[in-house]
Amino acid sequence: MTNRTLLATVTTLLSLSVSAQITLDECKTSARDNYPAVKQYRLIELSRDYTVDNASKAWLPKVSVAAGAVAMTDLTEKMAAGAATDISNEIYGAMLQVNQTIYDGGTTTARKRVTRAEADVEKGRLDVTMYDINSRVEEIFFGILTIDEKLKQIRLLQNDLELSMRTVNGMINGGLANLSDKDAIKVEQLKASQQESSLTTSRDAYVRMLAAFTGKDMPSSTQFEKPSDTITPSYGTITNRRPELEYYSARLRLLDEQRHTLDTKLRPQISFFGAAVYHNRINDLLKNGTLAAGVTLSWNIGALYTRKNDIRNIETQKLQTESQRETFLLNTRMQNENSYGNINGLKKQIALDDEIITLRENIRQTKESGKRHRDRERTITPHQLRKRGATGKGNARDRADTRTLLTTPYQQHLNSCAHIHIQQTDIHNKTTDKTNNHENRDNNTVYGCSNNDCLQRQRQRF
Repeated sequence: MTNRTLLATVTTLLSLSVSAQITLDECKTSARDNYPAVKQYRLIELSRDYTVDNASKAWLPKVSVAAGAVAMTDLTEKMAAGAATDISNEIYGAMLQVNQTIYDGGTTTARKRVTRAEADVEKGRLDVTMYDINSRVEEIFFGILTIDEKLKQIRLLQNDLELSMRTVNGMINGGLANLSDKDAIKVEQLKASQQESSLTTSRDAYVRMLAAFTGKDMPSSTQFEKPSDTITPSYGTITNRRPELEYYSARLRLLDEQRHTLDTKLRPQISFFGAAVYHNRINDLLKNGTLAAGVTLSWNIGALYTRKNDIRNIETQKLQTESQRETFLLNTRMQNENSYGNINGLKKQIALDDEIITLRENIRQTKESGKRHRDRERTITPHQLRKRGATGKGNARDRADTRTLLTTPYQQHLNSCAHIHIQQTDIHNKTTDKTNNHENRDNNTVYGCSNNDCLQRQRQRF
């Protein structure tokens, strides 16, 4: 039971570690949700709905109430007192009027279309802004991934330098290197540590910027998932889906709707009306109240005066929008050309890098093989070579190794071994007998001469 619990815990931790990696799509979604401008989408929709609803209410009956009082002079000649045609000089009353539109010439419909087109333009402008947010998130996200790869390279370099430091320490102990070689490697280690510190600081800053965009809490140790490799489409097959194109299309649709609105201004409007009037009794012949109903037709031809300029103004705006769209497409095409060129160049560099890596790997293996061979040769000391030569012992392979060590490329190595061997011989002479004194004389004979004499004598001996 304990093993099962432990296995479940480990599985949970592994799943959490995998899920802890943040993807690019998650960052984009969080950035859009967290960006304050995203609230404008809802505000644009509300404004559009309110305006369209108000335009629809143009078909509702229009009710108006009016009241007034009028005082005037005598309208007729004075008549005998009590005559029926006597008219009062004061008139006051009220009127209720109801108007119902029957035909508005398409004004209401055109107003709704213009309102929707204006909302689409506002959304397109906001989409362009949000697309810039996605670009900034991508820049920060891939910047973090690039820094992570650079940190991996720095750590590999530090491991190599550490191995080189251990090798140099061993060579110093063997007398084959000096302290300046160690200091040179130490300088490279300090440079690598400096680069690692700078990259770590930059990564922390990038993570904080991404956390501000997304509104999420991201510690410095947050890991980011590398997007999966995608196949780059060939040039000419990709479809341009930039939001700027939709924005320009929305502006053109708005201008078209405004052009249609000009036509509605030239059409007549027909409406029905009803009225109820109540007033004081003017004379005995008229009643106090009156009802009226009818149909009215109105036609305003004032739009003809400005129609030609209005059309020209709309056409000019359309040409400006088309020009801006063509300019954007040209700039985008140039950017695509540059991007495709960079992609092709990077692909070629990657292919060459693979070839270089293969060649360097072959060189490294060859050097390691030669180093192991030289290490086997250096295990035969000059003292052993002289001893084997003096006693006639040793096989043909030892003599071959001796000839190899005594050739020109190994003169420096022979001098170093001779110097070390002289020190060992001086110490050994203090505690050995006559046999060692004889060996010491041989050593003085070998190492007390010049290098060329030593080589000739060793070649004659063997």
